[in-house]
Amino acid sequence: MQQAATQGETLDLAGMVADLNSLLRLKTTVIGMKMFARVEEMTAIPKIRRPTAIHTTDQIVSMASRLGWTVGITADDLVGSQCRAVIGLAPQDEKWLAGQAYVGVWHETAEDARKRQEALDVVAFGKYQALVVSPLASGRLNPPDICLVYATPGQMIILINGLQYTGYKKFEWGVVGETACADSWGRALKTGEPSLSLPCYAERRYGGVPDEEMLMALSPKHLAKAITGMNALAKNGLRYPIAPYGIQSDVRAGMGVSYARK
Repeated sequence: MQQAATQGETLDLAGMVADLNSLLRLKTTVIGMKMFARVEEMTAIPKIRRPTAIHTTDQIVSMASRLGWTVGITADDLVGSQCRAVIGLAPQDEKWLAGQAYVGVWHETAEDARKRQEALDVVAFGKYQALVVSPLASGRLNPPDICLVYATPGQMIILINGLQYTGYKKFEWGVVGETACADSWGRALKTGEPSLSLPCYAERRYGGVPDEEMLMALSPKHLAKAITGMNALAKNGLRYPIAPYGIQSDVRAGMGVSYARK
């Protein structure tokens, strides 16, 4: 397999995607996401598409991951303050924090709605004017701020194991419920840390995320680390797909291979 190596600030993005697809057999396009301080920087991206209608951020992300498009947006392209605020294109002010529109719909009380809004990880407002999503292998965002990987739970645990192969740390992720994009790209853009989410109702209804997929948002550096770790695990026989051993079989032979070094 190709190495997910870096050359200065330039990453072998196509090589990383080839390795990732070989290791995990992904069916959804791995994409990059990048924030821009000026609209002119966004529009200068090669083969950029601009929306002609109003969308959710979930739809914009899926135009890249499901259709293979490179799409750039500003706040005016998004349907409302929730989508805008998560990516720092609208203020997280008192009106937004109150979340009154969600009372009686997603939450029983105003207190519940406010707690949810306060729990969201979001990009600080005022620094950026635009966002672009693009298939990672295209190299049009090099480097992207974060990479987005859609995968099944089985694929995702191997990706996580790859991240933990060296420099182990326990990952602790939360679930905000609705607006789960704050758990994935919101948190990853804000903190720079790998961020796993269960895509929410809006991501599945408007973004077309299928039932079986989860989403990992992580920096290119962390994605390269995961690939290196997964390659090492694969050499040890720990790879995807995970073959069922059989619930009534004598487990000793299998355990001896998967959990002990001989």
